[in-house]
Amino acid sequence: MKKYFILDIKDKVGEEVELYGWVNSIRDHKKVVFIDLRDRSGVVQLVGDQQLSSLSPEDVVCVKGIVKQRPDHLVNPNLETGRIEVEVKAFEKLSSADVLPFEIGDSGYDLDEQIRLKYRYLDLRRERMKRNLFFRQKVLSYVRNYLVEKGFWEVETPILTKSTPEGARDFIVPSRLKKGKFYALPQSPQQYKQLLMVAGVERYFQIARCFRDEDPRADRAYGEFTQIDIEMSFVAEDEVRGLVEQMIINLVKEVFPEKTIMQTPFPVIDYQTAMKQYNSDRPDIRKKQDENVLAFCWIVDFPAFEWSEEEKRWTTVHHPFTSPKKEDLKYLDSGEFGKVRAQQYDLVLNGFEVAGGSIRITDPELQSKIFQIMGHKKSDVEAKFGHLLKAFSYGVPPHGGIAIGFDRLLQVILNERSVREVIAFPATSGGVTAVMSAPDTVSDQQLKELGIAVVED
Repeated sequence: MKKYFILDIKDKVGEEVELYGWVNSIRDHKKVVFIDLRDRSGVVQLVGDQQLSSLSPEDVVCVKGIVKQRPDHLVNPNLETGRIEVEVKAFEKLSSADVLPFEIGDSGYDLDEQIRLKYRYLDLRRERMKRNLFFRQKVLSYVRNYLVEKGFWEVETPILTKSTPEGARDFIVPSRLKKGKFYALPQSPQQYKQLLMVAGVERYFQIARCFRDEDPRADRAYGEFTQIDIEMSFVAEDEVRGLVEQMIINLVKEVFPEKTIMQTPFPVIDYQTAMKQYNSDRPDIRKKQDENVLAFCWIVDFPAFEWSEEEKRWTTVHHPFTSPKKEDLKYLDSGEFGKVRAQQYDLVLNGFEVAGGSIRITDPELQSKIFQIMGHKKSDVEAKFGHLLKAFSYGVPPHGGIAIGFDRLLQVILNERSVREVIAFPATSGGVTAVMSAPDTVSDQQLKELGIAVVED
């Protein structure tokens, strides 16, 4: 007798099969008992005698039986296995289930999110959540294969790295071996992927985990997220955009055929026009809010700098490694920083920014100057970024890239309300990790080994 996933037995009428899964529901008709058995792939109806009534919802079972064709008047058109049922010959309860803290047969949207995330392993049993996880892995698999076929190398970069002022606040990790010194978790692989260009890799990508200690917000994942990170040497801006655009067009056709891309090629809108026409640099260019229409557009020619009234200094709109447009370099010399435009490009989908990239600075003097405009002392620039500037002195190719916010892209395509709906174990909007309830305290001994003392406010 052969083991099967439930959906694999649709065409196995007359065969003996062995199935494993969860009891989805029970209907006891006294002489005959019907059970819907559920596994990752789907649901099938089981038919047996009163012994099946000993089971309870969400019990885990092994079932052996014969696949039967249902009579025409009993076919369930709403179920992929609705034309068959399994006549149970033997079963074994593998584990019992307590009463669940909430129903899993509905969407779950009306439940308190704190409760859903506390029992996320149960929440993920919902059909909607299983669908989201399925599409998550399917999209990542497609992207990985697409880029490899285009000649990209997948390269992993360090998670334990150095704290550098790149925009957001770092998560820091104390070193036990070097007391008083700290690693930082990467906000992105930005510097490493540029160093890979110096190394001659030329075409790099990574499904990268990124970490930013930003204030919790309802519309983004707290702490960590996933981006599809891409970098290329010897390219112009339109080549980077063209690669990503074609990849996404092909992806939608292959993985989401029910979706329609509103316009191809994607419209290219400069920043000033976007702000004038839509009052946003993330415009939703759809005529109406049709859930199956995907309206992509590129926003280009962003300002390179913006003035921070709070910090009383200039900051970069994208990140400090973004190259200014060549024709605007004169404004760096004249001090008219607000007039400098960046070789930056964002991809927007239905009003959400889903990717951002730029052509990078490769001139060490220009890079140092950008940091100084942002208010960093020359000595601090050397201490924090000297490794990158030194690397540029050994022959650096012109290069550029892009980072696709994978969680956000998937959220918008799947019409989900939050990025947390497409992440297996996200943190709450308040910054508490699902199930594990981190952050948490650690022992005094651990702190002592690290040379750290906790100071109460």
